Amino acid sequence: PGCLLLQFLSYLGACDRLLKQGYEEGQVEEAMEMFQYSEKKAAEFLHLLAEFNDMGFQQNEIKEVLLLCGNQREKALEELVMK
Repeated sequence: PGCLLLQFLSYLGACDRLLKQGYEEGQVEEAMEMFQYSEKKAAEFLHLLAEFNDMGFQQNEIKEVLLLCGNQREKALEELVMK
C-alpha cells in the first residue's frame, strides 16, 4: 500500500508542475494517462500540442499524429501539413 501512495503523490506532483506551466487540467490528466504517467513525455506532448494548436491545426488531429510519431516534432509537423 505504501508504494501506491508514493506513486499517487508522484502523479499529483507531476500534474501540479504541468498545471503551473499553464496547461489545462483535463489535458494534463489525459497526457499523463496516455504516457503511463511519465511527466517528461506528457510535458513534451502538451508543449507540442500547444505549439501546433497555435499554428492552426485541429487538436484531435494533433493528438493522433503526436501519438503515432512518438512526440517527434519534425515528423509530426510533416504529417500534419500533409493532412
